[in-house]
Amino acid sequence: MKYRRLGKSGLKVSELSFGSWVTFNKQVDSKLAEKMFGICFDAGINFFDNAEGYEAGESEVVMGNALKSLNRPRDSYCVSSKVFFGSNKNPTPTQIGLSRKHVTEACHQAMKRLQVDYLDLYFCHRADPETPIGETVWAMHNLVTQGKILYWGTSEWTADEISEAYEFAFENNLTPPTMEQPQYNLLDRKRFEIEYAPIFEKYEMGTTIWSLWHLELSQGNI
Repeated sequence: MKYRRLGKSGLKVSELSFGSWVTFNKQVDSKLAEKMFGICFDAGINFFDNAEGYEAGESEVVMGNALKSLNRPRDSYCVSSKVFFGSNKNPTPTQIGLSRKHVTEACHQAMKRLQVDYLDLYFCHRADPETPIGETVWAMHNLVTQGKILYWGTSEWTADEISEAYEFAFENNLTPPTMEQPQYNLLDRKRFEIEYAPIFEKYEMGTTIWSLWHLELSQGNI
């Protein structure tokens, strides 16, 4: 397995990661997940991706149980979560979005479900038009300083929104985002290759791709 630095951070993650968007809980229970994680570890994969919105948090429960059963050293792998959609099927206004309250509460809940003391990566799953970007940057910075997350990033934000987050962080001596998780595949290339190119170069931002196999999935090949 080859490893790459995540943006300009010192963290090195495997070129391939293990995601859980459409699998954990519905098709994959904790026992099967444990076997799959064992295969991943043997192959050198060290990055496992999740989100509060996957199966209303149950995906993180399955992942947490599997990781606990395998009992690998915590410093040998990275886990991520994402915040925005909430983990409640019928959320109240304070249980979704990127307000300081939800970003903080969702982090605590994700750590509990994943059975970890901190999150290596924590993504803003979407931009929140009802919350000032500065408020979200502050919330993420606070979680970093508290040791609850190590790096934070965005997912499916526009280039302008990402730039605003960086500039706000720089102006206020806060922790800027480290990575963006965009969709990128043969069918979805424009945003990654055109819109994001200038900010990737300017801020040396890292990426963790989702839906890499969109074409194969749409054709029923995998």
